[in-house]
Amino acid sequence: MEFRYLSIDRQGPIAICTLNNPPSHTLTAAGVSELLAFVGEVEADSSLRVVVFTGADPDIFIRHYEVGELAQSSRAQQAQDEPVANGRLHPLNELTIRLASLPCIFIAALNGSAAGGGFELALGCDFRLAAKGDYRFGLPETGLGIIPGAGGTQRFTRLLGTAKALELILLGQTLSPEAAYSLGLLHRVFNKASFKEEVLEFAGVLAARAPIALAQAKRAVLQGAALPLEQGLLLEQEAFASCMRSEDAANAMTAWLEGESYSWKGR
Repeated sequence: MEFRYLSIDRQGPIAICTLNNPPSHTLTAAGVSELLAFVGEVEADSSLRVVVFTGADPDIFIRHYEVGELAQSSRAQQAQDEPVANGRLHPLNELTIRLASLPCIFIAALNGSAAGGGFELALGCDFRLAAKGDYRFGLPETGLGIIPGAGGTQRFTRLLGTAKALELILLGQTLSPEAAYSLGLLHRVFNKASFKEEVLEFAGVLAARAPIALAQAKRAVLQGAALPLEQGLLLEQEAFASCMRSEDAANAMTAWLEGESYSWKGR
């Protein structure tokens, strides 16, 4: 599929998806639609292990969701009697739910600043890696009279706890890479000069690991976090059994016992 807002670079089991919407470098409804289409392609390609999202501008991942679109939506909603949400997820929420449900590992490579919907997309990824620099990350929506609307209130709370999530969201605070890392919002902070290389090295380490085990571990962690402990343990047992039934597990453990290496087959 031809994309306007995305460019895809395939490097073996790794796909690099570069987000590009100059000059604003904002996230739009059309951009989210393309991301959903791309994720559909990822779902259909069993050879993909890792997807990396990054920004085309050297200093911007995604600046934020397009405020012009939000303003138009606000005016339209003022004329309606019922909430527009109507029990349906926003497409950006649909996207991040898809990212969580797929066996592929998704990395947000934050090469520059990301706020609002741009950072919410990053929060929906499995890993967030950032470049050092004069960049800001966060959810400043309350400064515009709205709140984070694509998972920010929920994921901040799950990552940081209620008190810190309230502080950052109510005050609309944005954070430096180092501050975001210290709070646990980022997994790694790399030097700007070597950022691309270090991201690809990180992605390569993941792509070289057992694909079935990665997928089942991701499922157990993400789905289990929302369950009571006993149900989570049952989910873990089911995921463990899925690994144990795989050809990879039997052969890799046999190879380890015999002091030999093993190449993952994904089955």
